[in-house]
Amino acid sequence: MKFQWKLPQMEKVLGFLKQYKYVLIVAAAGLLLLLWPTGEEGRQPAAQQAGLTGAEEDFSVEALEERLAQALSRIDGAGEVSVVLTVDSGMERVLATDRTQEQRDGELSTQEETVVISTDAGEEAVLVKQRYPTFQGALVVCPGGDDAAVRLVLTQAVSALTGLGTDRITVCKGS
Repeated sequence: MKFQWKLPQMEKVLGFLKQYKYVLIVAAAGLLLLLWPTGEEGRQPAAQQAGLTGAEEDFSVEALEERLAQALSRIDGAGEVSVVLTVDSGMERVLATDRTQEQRDGELSTQEETVVISTDAGEEAVLVKQRYPTFQGALVVCPGGDDAAVRLVLTQAVSALTGLGTDRITVCKGS
């Protein structure tokens, strides 16, 4: 049994297509964009999309002190160096949020939710930016701390690496 279009049915279909042609074009374009290949085989986690490496994600003041002490110990005349850093504020992660406002009975209510994306590993919050701690001061203790030239080089190195002013860095002689 073969289906044949009758003239009234054909006119209804054509009328529908003519009436909703722009809606159908937009829907077809959206479907085409959804199916368009992106060229990425695997998706990166949100932290990597934001340009953050694993070392930046897991920032630790103790680890920075150790790295700084190792680097400063290589300075001629300094000897074995130990470093203590104090921080003014801790690490802060700024996450993407979605804010909705609703007005009911003359009152404006605001809701704020953290934006979460689904990945192969599960759900992750979208990281907008990451603020590192602000340093308050530094103490450097080393056997060569009584030599003015060594003290100057150590102070300049710590200042360059931490962003602290030289007035907030103390170099002392130690054993």
